[in-house]
Amino acid sequence: MAKLVFGMNQSLDGYVDYQGFAPGPVLFRHWIDHVRGLTGSVYGRRMYEIMRYWDEDHPEWDTERQAFAAAWRRQPKWVVSRSLKSVGPNATLVEGDVEAVIGGLKARLTGEIAVSGPDLARSLTELGLIDEYRLYFHPVVLGSGTPFFAGPRPPLRLVSTDHVGEDVMRLTYVPA
Repeated sequence: MAKLVFGMNQSLDGYVDYQGFAPGPVLFRHWIDHVRGLTGSVYGRRMYEIMRYWDEDHPEWDTERQAFAAAWRRQPKWVVSRSLKSVGPNATLVEGDVEAVIGGLKARLTGEIAVSGPDLARSLTELGLIDEYRLYFHPVVLGSGTPFFAGPRPPLRLVSTDHVGEDVMRLTYVPA
């Protein structure tokens, strides 16, 4: 059975904003390795549209960005959306019964499936499908933006803490 994991970079005050701060080299390497090891990813529409950036090569990319793009393109993706009519390469559009589709993925696959997007994570939390939450705290205070938890905070139990790079702390929680 696969494990559904929601993890994102966030500010100390709990906001996720890829334009507010960026991962340093060690954390970026961590994300490359993480994506390489995934069974796949489930995206909400907004996060999927942001991540489509990695579908096409850019001449200014260094070796690390090329490696991330290759890993991202290789993995299967499921995109939950009521408004999209199609999705890109190696992606499947999920329009119907999200609980049945995502629950079915968990039942038939093994390994980790990443959940990407706070709104999607809220829906999957409400359905009881998320197995683990990974909060990557950066020493930044944004003051506003999209919160990591888009809805009520589920009861959680801390299972691990570790540093990733020089200044990022990852806290890992499971539902209590």
